[in-house]
Amino acid sequence: MKYFYQFKQAWNKSLSLRIIATTFIVSTILVTVIGLILINRVSSGILTSKESSSITEASSAINEAQKVVTATDTGAGAPNISTVVDTAVTALAVRAGQSGLYDVLFLASSDISKQGLPERGTNLVAENSVSEDLRSRVEKTEKLLWAYTEINYLDGRKIPGLVVAAPIKINNVENYSLFLLFPLDKEEETIGIIRSAVLATGIFLIFGLLILVWYLTRSVLSPVRKTADAAERLRMGLLNERVPVSGEDDLAKLAGSFNSMAASIQHQIGQLEQMSRMQKRFVSDVSHELRTPLTTVRMAADVLYESRDQYTGETARAAELLSTQIERFEILLSQLLEISRFDAGAADLSLNMVNIKDVIEKTADSLSNLLAKQETPVVITGSAPEIELDQRRIERVLRNLISNASEYGEGKPIEVEIGSDEDTIAVVVKDKGPGLEPGESSLVFNRFWRADPARARTTGGTGLGLAIALEDARLHSGWIDVWGSPGKGTMFRLTLPRIAHKAISSSSLPLGIGSEEKYELDMSALQEMLDPDTKIAKQ
Repeated sequence: MKYFYQFKQAWNKSLSLRIIATTFIVSTILVTVIGLILINRVSSGILTSKESSSITEASSAINEAQKVVTATDTGAGAPNISTVVDTAVTALAVRAGQSGLYDVLFLASSDISKQGLPERGTNLVAENSVSEDLRSRVEKTEKLLWAYTEINYLDGRKIPGLVVAAPIKINNVENYSLFLLFPLDKEEETIGIIRSAVLATGIFLIFGLLILVWYLTRSVLSPVRKTADAAERLRMGLLNERVPVSGEDDLAKLAGSFNSMAASIQHQIGQLEQMSRMQKRFVSDVSHELRTPLTTVRMAADVLYESRDQYTGETARAAELLSTQIERFEILLSQLLEISRFDAGAADLSLNMVNIKDVIEKTADSLSNLLAKQETPVVITGSAPEIELDQRRIERVLRNLISNASEYGEGKPIEVEIGSDEDTIAVVVKDKGPGLEPGESSLVFNRFWRADPARARTTGGTGLGLAIALEDARLHSGWIDVWGSPGKGTMFRLTLPRIAHKAISSSSLPLGIGSEEKYELDMSALQEMLDPDTKIAKQ
């Protein structure tokens, strides 16, 4: 079973193996069929020719034997039966010649053989070379009969042969049967030589064809493999990879087209990278440049806000709005700077051993004013051992998740569940709000995306919180995923490795209502779920 599985894997992976194996099977079947037909035709032709010449010769010999018997039997002196039989056999032996064209058996009929009548043969041929069936048929007919047989000799030799028989009439005696046995050993040898030649030719053709197919397959697939390897290296980011072009055939055109494609991709990626760098630099520069005037505006807004009691109603309200929006603007600038650091790959971790439950409680306390305003209690259940993490970043993740749950939880309790296993620690934040529509779970981590754009914000969010939270989790080699259903609320799950940067593939808490099984997520699938531009978790 092991070898079969290995062969199956090799069969599926190797095109050359499939081509060579298929060629071998088909060519073997064709050569075998053609060889059998050829051998059968040749053998049949040889035997038919031998049969025809043997019957012609036997007919003449039997007629001559009958004449000899008749002449001897009616001559003067009336020779005895032994002399007649000996004369006939001698005449036939002389006719056969030294080459041994045939052997002779001159046998009495079965009903008179018991009377002690003489029977003769040549060259030590045995009587059992002729079957009883043929002897009985000859005795009952006056026609020429023939059949294939095995000629047996008294010295133990056995050779294939053709026996031609006819009755011979002797006066005053019942019919004798004359059997002429033509050996077919030379014909059999010829057929054997032809069979061996056909077999050797077939084997030569099959192996020659296999060598030819192997060479052609190698010649065709080698450039294809080189192109595939180059495509794989191109996929890995080696944009300078090219395929050598040789000749002007279709494979050369393929290599040229691949090189043109690779050059075009390299050029376009270069343009995109340049545009991305310009965009990131623009965001970073603008964010930095805005800080100085924003600080000045902030100072002026604070002065106006502190003196709002001295103004009329509309002016006081304007001072309050100015202070609120400037505060939101500061948060937006801070988040834009953080996003630019993630995009530039400049974000790093400051790791410490921390109890995750303490971090959750501290985060909930920092949001107490918001939670009190929304009249939303937070219920924390479960516990976990200490974990190595960047406390500032994980607090920011939890703050975003809890504040998001408060924003959409409609005042209902927020449940925060903690779970752990040997490899991971997970935190699930559940709200009992309106939930997510089908397809929205793949958009929640998109920058500036909102589940309900028409709904007024109460927390002053910027739409970047979950995107930053996702990046913070990924920086720890973890992830955040989400589940939501209309009318059943939303669940966010943060999964972190207990040892920083250790690869994990499962979470210690389930995700979704009614799920009691441990949720497992293949990391390669997770990477495919993450959009390379927006880094959205596509559930």
